[in-house]
Amino acid sequence: MQTLLPLAEEIAVLLKARGETVAVSESSTGGLVSAALLSVPGASAYYLGGAVVYTKKAREVLIDLPADKLIAAGAQKPLSEAFVTLLSGVLRDQFTATWALAEIGATGPAGSRYGDPAGTACLALAGPNGLVEAMTVSTGVLDNRISNMRVFAAESLRLLLKNLK
Repeated sequence: MQTLLPLAEEIAVLLKARGETVAVSESSTGGLVSAALLSVPGASAYYLGGAVVYTKKAREVLIDLPADKLIAAGAQKPLSEAFVTLLSGVLRDQFTATWALAEIGATGPAGSRYGDPAGTACLALAGPNGLVEAMTVSTGVLDNRISNMRVFAAESLRLLLKNLK
C-alpha cells in the first residue's frame, strides 16, 4: 500500500478540488485500488463505489453486464482492452460518475483460461466528454501473485492520475 497511498492522495486532492467522482471495477487487484482511494480522509466526497468483479457471475450481478452486451460490443474475451473499455463505460453510466476505472488481469502463477500469461492486465478509464483510455500492462512476472496485484493497482491509479492532470 505504501506505493499506492501517495497516488491516491494526489488523486483525492484533484477530484475534491473539481467536485468530481470515481467508481471502480477491480478483478485481479482484489480491492487494492479501492482501498487506496478510501484510505484518504474525505473519500466520500469523490469515491462513489466499486466492486471486486472476479468472476462472470460477479460481472453479471454487480455490474449488470451480461454476455449478450459483450458480444454486441465485440468484447467477448475478458482480458482485453475492448472488454475493460466497455466495462468502464458501463460502470461510469451506472454510477453517474465523472470517472470510472476498470481492471482485469491474470496475477499468477497460472495465466488466464483464455491463454493470457500471468503478469498481464488490461485497464481502462472512462471519463468526461467521452474520454476513454485503455492499456495493457505486462510485468513479465509469472510466479509472484502479490507483486503483480500491486503493479496492476499502481498502474490503474497512475492511469487515473495522468488523465486528471
